[in-house]
Amino acid sequence: MSYAWEQLAWLDWPTVQVTALLAFWTTAVLLVLGLPAAWFLATRRFPGKSLLEAGIALPLVLPPTVLGFYLLMALGPQSPLGRWWEGLTGSRLPFTFPGIVVASVLANVPFAMRPFMDAFGGVNRRLVEAARTLGASPWQVFWRVVLPLCLPGILTGVVLTFAHTVGEFGVVLMVGGNLPGVTRTMAIAIYDDVQVLNYTRAGWTAGVLLVFAFGSLCLTYMLGKSRWRV
Repeated sequence: MSYAWEQLAWLDWPTVQVTALLAFWTTAVLLVLGLPAAWFLATRRFPGKSLLEAGIALPLVLPPTVLGFYLLMALGPQSPLGRWWEGLTGSRLPFTFPGIVVASVLANVPFAMRPFMDAFGGVNRRLVEAARTLGASPWQVFWRVVLPLCLPGILTGVVLTFAHTVGEFGVVLMVGGNLPGVTRTMAIAIYDDVQVLNYTRAGWTAGVLLVFAFGSLCLTYMLGKSRWRV
């Protein structure tokens, strides 16, 4: 046990902090923006909906380097968004922490939106109509009826988003580079350690991510079972 703690002390803790902060902000942004968007997509029909859903799922099949390249171009100083951000803050988005947050949010959209949409789509419409018949406003229906029923599915999306962000590599490396304490994540640290043949530290960092990923999947399956019980 003492040996394990000694090995964990070798971890690059500033890198762990960057990884945790990136996962937190990515999950928070997708939770705030994704819930209303998922509710709209799950309850509305309109022309082009299939194309929009395909766009949401695109990061699942698109190589991370391709997505990272286009994001790098879209966030660069020559792009409208890049010029707006530089004029607003005085700094550029690429190779900064806010830049990798933006990239991570876009890369993780399907991991949040798909569980959210499935949860909202599985709500019994009779319960919604009954609440409206009793005089509840749409806002009250959402918060008092829909949200409690969908909580397991929403938590599943939160867990998947956080866990996937922790293991993010390609998109973060393309947009943020490898700046220690700024954009360097644990996945990038493993790559660096392998490059310099430091297999011991790479192995322990990889082991931490393996345990975290397995625990996240176990939690996801537990939430899925509780969802069906609801």
